[in-house]
Amino acid sequence: MKIAMIGASGFVGTRLINLLKEEPAKYTCSNIDLQPSHFFNEITTIGDVRSQEQMDRELKGADVVILLAAQHRDDVSPVSLYYDTNVGGMEVTLKAMEKNGIHRIIFFSSVAVYGLNKKNPDENHPADPFNHYGKSKWQAEEVLQKWYESHPDWNINIIRPTVIFGERNRGNVYNLLKQISSGKFLMVGKGENKKSMAYVGNIVAFVKYMIDNITEGYNVFNYIDKPDNNMNQLVAHVSKVLNKHIPATHFPYWLGMTGGYCFDLLAKITGKKLTVSSVRVKKFCATTEFDATKVHTCGFKAPYTLDEGLARTLEFEFVHPRPDDITFKSE
Repeated sequence: MKIAMIGASGFVGTRLINLLKEEPAKYTCSNIDLQPSHFFNEITTIGDVRSQEQMDRELKGADVVILLAAQHRDDVSPVSLYYDTNVGGMEVTLKAMEKNGIHRIIFFSSVAVYGLNKKNPDENHPADPFNHYGKSKWQAEEVLQKWYESHPDWNINIIRPTVIFGERNRGNVYNLLKQISSGKFLMVGKGENKKSMAYVGNIVAFVKYMIDNITEGYNVFNYIDKPDNNMNQLVAHVSKVLNKHIPATHFPYWLGMTGGYCFDLLAKITGKKLTVSSVRVKKFCATTEFDATKVHTCGFKAPYTLDEGLARTLEFEFVHPRPDDITFKSE
């Protein structure tokens, strides 16, 4: 089976290629990305998902397309890049697939399509994205919905993961774990807000499961590793894994947001991208709990528990020295 990935030089794509290459007799992988791959450059072609001519050429002969390419950071400028890549790239990909007779696509969307502070939304919950990333991901899904109406023989699988973490990732979860493990952690709010998370080892295992088992129809899956931890429980788990006492000072929400706005102003004045912002404080304090009943009752069994994923990440990043400094930046 020939698997054509678009945007797989990053964190999730690298782990997915690594998993599929464990069975070379079953899968042949290719990758089209704006950036070279740290580990799989021999199968990577430098390309742009927005280029129709290039996608028409590079997808030739594929059996399944996995679309990971996206603008995803909080601070992308101009904001039109979210829509050019996340929506326009979808339109280009579908046209290239049709030209090449490919009828199967797996698309990485996001739980960001639901918006903030929703009460455990499942896949049927109305979309209500609050930022350009979420809005552009939802618009890309709408393109897929419309496409399926005129292509009912296609197999379209959409995965909406929550925040993904794991070894080598440099995103919000890594920054949070680093702050907690440093012992200089400042808790904004009471720490009772729950944080849905997904370990990268489980995400890629589910994608492989979809390739092999979910081969018909239009399907949407939230992906979250359960059960969810609240912030206080997360701090306690980090303390247990690292075997160290980690104090957590609680600051009221209004004070945290005031600090976030101050960092916004500083970033605007200096022109630098800072690790603290009002958007990130808001996201930190939000409850991000999502229903994952569908994915965990479809026959898929995650190879790791959430706590095992956290422990593997903590040990890789903060306990055992690594032979290289290769990392992946994300949100």
